[in-house]
Amino acid sequence: MDGIAELRARYLAQVADADSPEALEAVRLAALGKKGEISAKMRELGRMSPDERKAAGPVLNALKDEIDAALRARRAALDARLAQEWLDITLPARPRRHGTIHPVSQVMDELTAIFADMGFAVAEGPQVESDWYNFDALNIAPEHPARQEHDTFFMHRAEGDDRPPHVLRTHTSPVQIRAMQAHGAPLRVIAPGRVYRMDMDQTHAPMFHQVEGLAIDRDITMAQLKWTLEEFCRAFFEVDAVELRFRASHFPFTEPSAEVDIRCSWSGGQLRIGEGDDWMEILGSGMVHPAVLRAGGIDPDRWQGFAFGLGIDRIAMLKYGIPDLRAFFESDLRWLRHYGFAALDMPDLPRGLSR
Repeated sequence: MDGIAELRARYLAQVADADSPEALEAVRLAALGKKGEISAKMRELGRMSPDERKAAGPVLNALKDEIDAALRARRAALDARLAQEWLDITLPARPRRHGTIHPVSQVMDELTAIFADMGFAVAEGPQVESDWYNFDALNIAPEHPARQEHDTFFMHRAEGDDRPPHVLRTHTSPVQIRAMQAHGAPLRVIAPGRVYRMDMDQTHAPMFHQVEGLAIDRDITMAQLKWTLEEFCRAFFEVDAVELRFRASHFPFTEPSAEVDIRCSWSGGQLRIGEGDDWMEILGSGMVHPAVLRAGGIDPDRWQGFAFGLGIDRIAMLKYGIPDLRAFFESDLRWLRHYGFAALDMPDLPRGLSR
């Protein structure tokens, strides 16, 4: 391939010249990030003939490995230099303090890495939503319990204000409607974020985090939904095999709908995923209801898709053995130091998510 020698020389020089972690990260993204130059070259392999791919593949892999090794070495050198040069002359001596990543942020990064590997983009939307996006567009009837004030936070309206009501979103499904309207079909997105409901106990909070997924194409099936969820659970819980059980259920926005259980064991009070004789519910899923596709501007006679949703705080509790959901939001530094993650250990599928 043309330009390999120039790419190699340029990025090795940039790595050597990087004088801070931020500068080094910028070089990494420019070279090996999702939109980086070397990543773009790797994607070109799929358009080559077998003979061209056989010749170019090893060269690109060697270049990628060399740049990655140079980045690691430079990062180690910068860390060592910072450790030697660190000195605060404005305050009395005190113990070194290291920031940590909150488990919710860590799990969001982990699941984003997993679904990105399966071709899902990340979609975002507002946390204050119109009644239409939060309920009507999702085929949720006016008499549904979720539309009552005992279950949903409605925004205050002045007397005589006849504008449509707004709510603190109760799920991230409105993001799916916005993504369909903005991008049409085919579509593959996940929508992680904060959601709000009138609930509070050891396993529920009035503000918590969800991730919902949506895939739309011409021949999407429940079998593809099952494979997607199995691959996610296997990667997220970092086990070789998982077994999922689908149970018929009802959600207004999917038809058919299914609750999903995962095989597990609670032997000795410790949760083990993928083994044992117990089952634990982890998420809801189904095929997107035709009315929801229409609300997103997509013709259900030509397109179909699946959707799923799960609680980020809940799967964080399961994976990392956190017993009480309320502790996530109490701002206790002792808790965060115990359950937090090193700030520079980004989730990475080849090396493991939760190093």
